[in-house]
Order: sequence, then structure tokens, then C-alpha cells
Amino acid sequence: MISAAAGGGAARFASEHYKVSVTGITISTEQAKIAREHCAGLPVTIELIDYRKLQGSFDRIYSIGMFEHVGYKNYRNYFELVSRCLIPDGLTLLHTIGSNTSTTNGDPWSCKYIFPNSMLPSASQITKNFEGLFILEDWHVFTYDYSLTLKAWYKNFEKHWPLLRSSYSERFRRMWRYYLLSFSGAFRCRSIQLWQVLLSKNGLQGKTSIAR
Repeated sequence: MISAAAGGGAARFASEHYKVSVTGITISTEQAKIAREHCAGLPVTIELIDYRKLQGSFDRIYSIGMFEHVGYKNYRNYFELVSRCLIPDGLTLLHTIGSNTSTTNGDPWSCKYIFPNSMLPSASQITKNFEGLFILEDWHVFTYDYSLTLKAWYKNFEKHWPLLRSSYSERFRRMWRYYLLSFSGAFRCRSIQLWQVLLSKNGLQGKTSIAR
């Protein structure tokens, strides 16, 4: 199994609960360090590598919170790479924040302060770029749930601010309060979405479970 995810949490969960070996990839030295510590003692390998240089063959590939940084010009290349690295009867899961409309640039404020060089894909941009490579098995929407997640993050941030204020400025606090609450509102009113898209290369046959 190959994982494109940040801190190793999903890799650890998959290894512990499903007894699988996981290879996680990231371009962040800090993320790699945290993920390796988090997954210590498990059959989890964390590689510091650009996803475009990935080699090998995997039975499952998932991406969590990474596709927002791929860019619309690279969507087709992303799906072609996943197709090359996925075994014929494999499955791939794409977990991404999405936009209701197609665009070619990100939100200026969040790109400057929170997620540099990011942009949200639309549903049509996703389907257009996996066409001919994958068959859609499931498209699940978690949008409202994510608004609650952001509110929970906000509450934790405020609760622990006394421990953080010696390292971060009041300006930083205001910026992150604005980000967490405004994005929670954006998900709540459905102006942006959270999707999990499950794809197969050849289509699942019969009553085969998508959760296998």
C-alpha cells in the first residue's frame, strides 16, 4: 500500500488494523520525521520523495490532503502515475477538498498565509482527468462533517493557546482563528466540499465489497 499523506496517522492505522505494509511519501523533511516516529515498530516505510518520481507496484494507493497541491495542469499526470503503480485489480482513494466550480488558481488569502501554491479541484476536473484510466466506484461527501472538524480544531487551538503564546504572536493567533472559523463556515454553507473518491482500474465485479 502506498500513502500520500502528512503525519503518518493513516499509515499507522492501516498497518495496525489491517496488518498491511505501507509506504508513505512526502516532500517535507519535518513530516517525514514525525511520521517515522509515529509509525515506529510497524511495517511502515516513510520516503522523502516527490510523488512524480514514485516507482513500484502497489495493491492500494491513497492520497489524503495532497491533491489540493497538485495543480490543474498536473491532474492527468497524477492519475497516469497512480495507474502505472497500481496492480490491475487494485483500488485507489483520493481524499481532497473540492470546489463547486472549475478554476485555475487558489484563494489568494489562504495561498498566501496557510497553503502556499494550493488550489481546489472541481468534480469535473477530477473526472475529466481520470477518464480512460479508472472507473468510479464511490464518491462520498463529508463536507458538513469537516465543518465540525474545523470547529473542534479551533476549540483545541484556543484551549492550548496559553502553551503556544510564548512561541507565536497575537497576529498568528488572529490569522489561525480566522482560517479555522471561516473555513468551517465555508464547509457548513457548502461553498467548498470534502470528497473521498474511490477508483478501480477495471471495475469491481459482482458483489465484491469496495471496502476489501
